[in-house]
Amino acid sequence: MTSNTTASTRELLLPAVSAEPARTRGRALESALREAIRTGRLRPGTRLPSSRDLAGQLGLARGTVTAGYAQLIAEGYLVARHGSGTTVADTVCGTAPAATAPSRPVRWRYDLRPGIPALGAFPRAEWVAATKAGLAELPDDALGYPDYAGLPALRAELAGYLGRVRAVAAGPDDVVVTHGVAEGMGLIARVLRAAGHTSIAVECPGHLGQAELFAAHGLRPVPIPVDHLGIRVDELAATDCRVVQVTSAHQFPLGVVLCPNRRRALIAWARERDGLILEDDYDAEHRYDRHAMGAVQALDPAHVAYLGSVSKVLSPALRIGWLIPPPGLRPAVIDAKHYNDLGGSPIPQAALTHLLRTGGYERHLRRTRALYRRRRDALLVAVAERLPSWRAVGVAAGLHVVLRLPDGTDDLALQQALAASGINVFALSGYVPSGRIVPYPGLVVGYASLGPDRLRAAVDLIADVAALAG
Repeated sequence: MTSNTTASTRELLLPAVSAEPARTRGRALESALREAIRTGRLRPGTRLPSSRDLAGQLGLARGTVTAGYAQLIAEGYLVARHGSGTTVADTVCGTAPAATAPSRPVRWRYDLRPGIPALGAFPRAEWVAATKAGLAELPDDALGYPDYAGLPALRAELAGYLGRVRAVAAGPDDVVVTHGVAEGMGLIARVLRAAGHTSIAVECPGHLGQAELFAAHGLRPVPIPVDHLGIRVDELAATDCRVVQVTSAHQFPLGVVLCPNRRRALIAWARERDGLILEDDYDAEHRYDRHAMGAVQALDPAHVAYLGSVSKVLSPALRIGWLIPPPGLRPAVIDAKHYNDLGGSPIPQAALTHLLRTGGYERHLRRTRALYRRRRDALLVAVAERLPSWRAVGVAAGLHVVLRLPDGTDDLALQQALAASGINVFALSGYVPSGRIVPYPGLVVGYASLGPDRLRAAVDLIADVAALAG
């Protein structure tokens, strides 16, 4: 090795290593070497100083350099050959490609999307503590490939919680843990398509993303109107569908509750058709002036697949949900889950298990329920003051409210005008498929992620924009 190469290696590494306290210089050496190789400053085939020489040049213990070399050899950056010393691996690319700047998300002045909880209220400290506690409770064999249906302890806690809170009729063996409701819907859709189903009834207006998910799995969405009492079961019965997806506790987006008579009619339809009801119970825990009606699933577990998640209570980022299929479909669902992802990670499931077992989940829910009620009240008071002709639709629940606009308003044009002013809010007309008529013009306003002052300011700006839009 030439003295110039030795000097250049020292010059590359010394600033990064000398700037660190003694206890972290080993890691600093690893990082500096790794970066020099990745960026091409140390080319493939370059021979490095011996561990003794480099330790002397950098003022490190020889063992520190030896350990750093060993780590980078294990990572494939360096190669050690007897009699030839340590060199940069030939398989390492010379100059790393320039990083592409990530596309920046749109920064809205006021983001009023529905379905987003107060992300700043996520209980970070409690989740970290629950992760540590849950991980400590996991036996070693639980860190292998997981049970496709989910961590058994979590399934037991979920069965108990859903039975208490939503009157769901299920035991631990009935629960399948999923990556959110979307995966649960996808698993059911795959099973249904394999069984010969070609269509599925969906609410209108409704969640178009879910309709697209069903279509992607080969099920043709058939829109069924929703009115102030929920889905029109008489119109459902006029179709040839044998599967329907509903949000019975708090219809999305209208916010109405499926009334008792229609619940009974829906169950009767499923029994007569030997059909299936997919019950998306996406935000039933958030009620501000009444208790939520129990799950439809409790009326007939053999004809209802029940789905939910922690996305509206904790955070969508956790990607933890649950599916309780009818007993006859469970084996096929587990099989689909197996081939979909080999099961979900037990570690976050263990954290959620701990939160449920110790009451932390419900304590957080009580806090956020009070928080969201204050925010909803602030929004509606501001609307009543600034936009008295606009009316809130649906029950006091969930993370959003539909504001019914005066008849004749073009809600899509208003959405565009508001977007131009930095307000992200969706028109009700955007929740019906092409060719369908919205029941009335409206805005679907999410209020959970903004504080009362921000919501009042947003309403002031909405009122100004609406006045200009005429």
